[in-house]
Amino acid sequence: MIIAIDAGNTRIKWGVHDGQSWVGRGALLTTEAAEFSAVLDDWPEKAVVVACNVAGAGVEAAIVGALESRFDVHWLRPAAAACGVRNSYEQPERLGADRWAALIGARALEWSGAGSGERLVVCAGTATTVDRLDTEGVFRGGIILPGFDLMRESLARNTAQLPLADGHFRAEPRNTVDAIASGCLQAQIGAVERMYSTLAGGPGAECVLTGGAAHRLLPHLGIPCRHVEHLVLDGLVRFATSQ
Repeated sequence: MIIAIDAGNTRIKWGVHDGQSWVGRGALLTTEAAEFSAVLDDWPEKAVVVACNVAGAGVEAAIVGALESRFDVHWLRPAAAACGVRNSYEQPERLGADRWAALIGARALEWSGAGSGERLVVCAGTATTVDRLDTEGVFRGGIILPGFDLMRESLARNTAQLPLADGHFRAEPRNTVDAIASGCLQAQIGAVERMYSTLAGGPGAECVLTGGAAHRLLPHLGIPCRHVEHLVLDGLVRFATSQ
């Protein structure tokens, strides 16, 4: 059994994997990391625990402290290569661990159609990351931008008259809350589709989309795209089985 933990900026997600499929999953707010020990009761004894963390040293220490009486944690750290993925970052160790796990997970996916083209790996969460993975498994680079909610919050926080908008996507917004929601979503969509346009365009090229805000982007993307709900956790399991 493998337990995978993804400590993100907003939530800590985990899953229990039996080697074939997920048999349990859950999440709690990252601000509640000190309460992590409360989720361990149903975890199988002698499971392998693998984790990644982008939420800082304090959160990592809280997870280690909660698990140390029952489990050793194996941390996925960005490296020059792992699980068939090569990291072309100028400083490979500076790549976000969640992005690295998502790339590993995307590399292991079976192709949904003919061919085996390049993949655009999109993690839509607190931040949105858009990473290019070529046919040889080389991470060619990527971009980071504020996520949908972070964009909305920034407008509300830094302007005098714009609200924290809970509007709807409209092609031609005619009120402020829809204008904000549509603008923030158009920025996300535009970044993804512009990055997709740089792919070689060979058979099978596709976008792999994951993250808590993926459902917002998915209906509006005009590119070949599939939603993989727990891509980071999938990558962690792939890493664990490779060790």
